[in-house]
Amino acid sequence: MQFGIFTVGDVTTDPTTGHTPTEAERIRATVAIARKAEEVGLDVFATGEHHNPPFVPSSPTTLLAYVAAQTERIILSTSTTLITTSDPVKIAEDFSVLQHLSGGRTDVMLGRGNTGPVYPWFGQDIRQAIPLTVENYGLLRRLWREETVDWEGRFRSALQGFTLAPRPLDDVPPFVWHASIRTPEIAELAAYFGDGFFANHIFWPASHTRELVGLYRRRFAHYGHGTPEQAVVGLGGQVFMRPDSQDAVNEFRPYFDNAPVYGHGPSLEEFTRQTPLTVGSPAEVIEKTLGFREYVGDYQRQLFLIDHAGLPVKTVLEQLDLLGEEVVPVLRREFARDRPAGTPAGPTHASLLRAREDATDEGEAEAR
Repeated sequence: MQFGIFTVGDVTTDPTTGHTPTEAERIRATVAIARKAEEVGLDVFATGEHHNPPFVPSSPTTLLAYVAAQTERIILSTSTTLITTSDPVKIAEDFSVLQHLSGGRTDVMLGRGNTGPVYPWFGQDIRQAIPLTVENYGLLRRLWREETVDWEGRFRSALQGFTLAPRPLDDVPPFVWHASIRTPEIAELAAYFGDGFFANHIFWPASHTRELVGLYRRRFAHYGHGTPEQAVVGLGGQVFMRPDSQDAVNEFRPYFDNAPVYGHGPSLEEFTRQTPLTVGSPAEVIEKTLGFREYVGDYQRQLFLIDHAGLPVKTVLEQLDLLGEEVVPVLRREFARDRPAGTPAGPTHASLLRAREDATDEGEAEAR
């Protein structure tokens, strides 16, 4: 299992102090949070991609490259990269460069985003979201895997004799996660190519996530990539912790009530009953997170959202201390308990390189 955090990079006024960070402050805070995530022993830091206020991560690979220069071990990913409105050639180039700069500590989560106006900003039509996803990803795969690409599609100009520069590190493309909150076509796409599927189920009940992940697992096996249990699954989640559960509820309530995403809707208590949001003690976070396995099976990556809704940087760093010291060590131990043999580990550049070498050795042995 891999454990980490993801950020959406929102600039939100702290409802308890009235302070609104500047964009520069929010970006610097995000870097500090990423460094702290490595310090406390987490495996993954991921940033979203947005092109509108009140968000700041419009250039994820720029941010991740800066973080890569200040870290040594943590995997750097996205949550998500907009496959619909970002040109696949530029995605391929940016992540190849990031691979080289980070020594392979790079993967990518592809998605359609949640901001409708972004489509015309980049010359696309939201009504074509799924066809754009399928076409752009098909080209992206080829760019990372073929030396010379001749290609023609519906949504961008054709390519003739195009060679990506730089090539992926060790000629091994970054691992790809396809992210979705509600769209079965994305689960199908991930299954077709044998890629990872990330169910960011932070707003949905367990029954919805069970159905979406179950579809992905069945289709993964249908396309011949392995058993359903060998499919590579990631989950999102939201937490806020204090040693005392009621202290956590009291402190987080004003942030929840005023959050731009889910504020002014269901109560905090309703939301925690119906979704993966956990507000309470570390023990409560452990208990609820372990319960995810009951409806998605053994999975590979768990990312938590902890820095949203105007929470001060000091508070976020305290959350990371609790995650690293009290929560993740227990989760690692408990998720490993009774984990079936053959369950895939979380993907890394090293594991992908080994898999390619093993496949090459098997091919050469069969040829002999």
